[in-house]
Amino acid sequence: MNNIIILGIESSCDDTSAAVIKDTLLLSSVIASQSVHEKWGGVVPELASRAHEQNIIPVVDRALKEANVTIDQIDAIAFTSGPGLMGSLLVGISFAKGLALTHNIPLIECNHLLGHILVHFIDEQGEDIPHPKFPFLTLLVSGGHTQIVQVEDANTIKIIGETIDDAAGEAFDKCAKIMGLPYPGGPVIDKLAADGDPKAFKFAKPNVPDLNYSFSGLKTSFLYFLRDRLKENPNFIEENKADLCASIQATIIEVLLIKLRKAIKKTGIKQIAIGGGVSANSGLRSAIEELGKKHGLKVYLPKRKFTTDNAAMIAMSGYFKYQLGEFTDYGVVPKTRKK
Repeated sequence: MNNIIILGIESSCDDTSAAVIKDTLLLSSVIASQSVHEKWGGVVPELASRAHEQNIIPVVDRALKEANVTIDQIDAIAFTSGPGLMGSLLVGISFAKGLALTHNIPLIECNHLLGHILVHFIDEQGEDIPHPKFPFLTLLVSGGHTQIVQVEDANTIKIIGETIDDAAGEAFDKCAKIMGLPYPGGPVIDKLAADGDPKAFKFAKPNVPDLNYSFSGLKTSFLYFLRDRLKENPNFIEENKADLCASIQATIIEVLLIKLRKAIKKTGIKQIAIGGGVSANSGLRSAIEELGKKHGLKVYLPKRKFTTDNAAMIAMSGYFKYQLGEFTDYGVVPKTRKK
C-alpha cells in the first residue's frame, strides 16, 4: 500500500500533539507544551487534561494545514490509547473518536511506548535517514519507563528488561529536585554536567537480577550523601553543583549501560536504538555511540525533537498497523498502565 495518509494524535501526558504522515514521510508535526506544571515540580493530572481540552482542536487544525491536506484525505486516525494519564488519554481518544465518526475515517489505537521505538522509521523531506533493520534492541528511557526491548518487527516486541521500581527519567528529576533545580530536572542536570567532573562523587549502583533495573536505591543514596555533606557545609550543593550533576548523570548512564551490554551479549543483536525523553541526554547519547564503536554495533539515535512525546511517532505506528488492517472500534478505552 502506498500514499497512505495518517493523522496521529498524542495526549498521554502533558503535551498535546498532532502529526500527519504520508507512508513514512512526515508532512507535519505540531506540539503544544504545558508550562503550567513547572511551579508544581511535576505534572498535575487535572491541569494536564484541562490544557489538552484547550489545545487539541487548534493543534490538529494546524497539523492538517501545515501538511496541506484536508480531513477528508486522511486514510486513518491513529491515537495513543496508553500508557499514560487517564484524563489526558481520554481527551485524545474522545477527540479521535468524534473526528473519525463525523468523517467516516478508520481508527487505529497505538501504544505510546511502541511509538517511541518506531520513531526511528520516520522519513523527512530531503534527508537520507537510516532506519534499523529487524531485529534490533531498543533502550527505552523516559520519566515513566525504563526498558530494554527486543524488536522483532514493527508490531512485535518483547520486553527483556525493565525497571522494578522507578524510571531513569524519574531519578534525574528527583535528584534535580533534591538539589533545588527547576522541573523538569533532567535537561538541567544534562546542561550543568557539561562543566562538571563525572568522577567527583560516587553513588550506589543497584544490582538487580537479569536485565532489570532499579533506581530507587540510587535516589536514596544521593539524598543521604547530600544530607551528610550539607551538615558539614550548608553551601555544599551550590559550590559543587556541576560536579554533582556530572556524577549523578554518569552513574545513571552506567547503570543503564551495564544491563544493555548484557542484553547485547545475551541476544547477539548488533543493532541498538534508544528512545524516550532521556534519549535526548547528551551524556547517554555519547555513551551509546562509544559503546557502538567499541563493540562494532550499529547505533541509532533519534533526533532530539522526536525524543519527547510527539504524534509523529503515533502516526508512524498507525501506518504499520494500517498495513495489517489492525483497526479499532469505538469501544476502545484508555489503558493507563503499560501492561
